[in-house]
Amino acid sequence: MNEFEKNVQSKRHDIGDSAMGFIASFGFFAILFIIATVIKAIGA
Repeated sequence: MNEFEKNVQSKRHDIGDSAMGFIASFGFFAILFIIATVIKAIGA
């Protein structure tokens, strides 16, 4: 076992961080899409 496996910085699971990254990026692009749709509806 190497040194990094013995001395772990964070004992949290990666799935939580992956889910937060996915939700954050999805939310960002969803907001961008909603803003663009609203601007298009106003301009039409």
